[in-house]
Amino acid sequence: MRRLSLTAIAVLLTGMAAVADSVSIQLEAGAFRVTGWSPPRSEPAKGWSSVFAVYAGAGDVPPLLGRYTVESGSLIFHLQFPFAAGVHYRAVFHPAGGGTPIEKTFEGPPRDLTPTARVEQIFPSGDVLPSNQLRLYIYFSAPMSRGEAAARIHFLDDKGKELPGVLLPGEELWDPNYRRLTMTFDPGRIKRGLTSNEAMGPPITEGKRFTLTIDRDWNDARGVRMTEGFRRNFRGGPSIRKSPDPKQWRVTTPKPGTTEALALEFPVAMNYPLLQRMIKVTDARGNVGGTISVDKAETEWRFTPQEPWKTGDYKLLIDKGLEDGAGNSIEQPFDIDVFDHVTEHITSKTVTLPFAVR
Repeated sequence: MRRLSLTAIAVLLTGMAAVADSVSIQLEAGAFRVTGWSPPRSEPAKGWSSVFAVYAGAGDVPPLLGRYTVESGSLIFHLQFPFAAGVHYRAVFHPAGGGTPIEKTFEGPPRDLTPTARVEQIFPSGDVLPSNQLRLYIYFSAPMSRGEAAARIHFLDDKGKELPGVLLPGEELWDPNYRRLTMTFDPGRIKRGLTSNEAMGPPITEGKRFTLTIDRDWNDARGVRMTEGFRRNFRGGPSIRKSPDPKQWRVTTPKPGTTEALALEFPVAMNYPLLQRMIKVTDARGNVGGTISVDKAETEWRFTPQEPWKTGDYKLLIDKGLEDGAGNSIEQPFDIDVFDHVTEHITSKTVTLPFAVR
């Protein structure tokens, strides 16, 4: 094997030092750039990541995903995902010939700690809830943190004392964006004949007033608390034990040639999220396109068409899973008494309400 002379070794080390001194790693417009070094004409066999890689955080972590480009004699790494606030980035360049890696660290943009989250809406929106109300829907203006509901949501009696065991413990059901939270009133206290119902009574007492409060200290998904807390007063109303009957619903039809809203009125408040997706308007050609709104404390469903109504026959196609506020679906009541008759065979999953535009 040929041995390098001391002079050759010195020249080699000097060259490597010169490369290290000339190489610069920069962050420009969210991309990491290596300058002062001439990239080869073609990508190395092991990929550009063997030459230059970027890591997020500390420790032994895999390099970040992205794409490489060679522009004006510089190697540039473009992150696959946006440059994240509060993240520590580490860019490492490996010189040819196995020299000492060149490393530079960067900090992501500072986190925005401005409070933006608040409670936008709560459903049911009415101020009287049946004593067997089943669910509570809380809509936030921004994505929220999880695991906080039990500590941040409170029900107070008319004297300001917290009511225990109102909501089903340990349950948080979020939509994919973490902006709608579904909470369930304890079913064990709602259904008649169960131990909790007989020992504690329903979560909501008919004729009694109570207050729902939500703490401002509930953090959003960034770890920033809300802009303000929330407070609303309610009164307990009579329980609802019967299934909704579409035959008792009132349809107000629009005039042809207009985009007036079709209105559907209910005797009791219905489940707000389910109203958004369980009622369709159809004609002989299929579904009619339009927008849905819910008014009058969830006792009115309105449909505004994309195009003016045409004279003709239409149908409202209603999913039998549609529920009222107490969880009673068209198919069957939520709280079924053992002596009540229950239909065992369901031949259709939908019911229809015909109407005409004349």
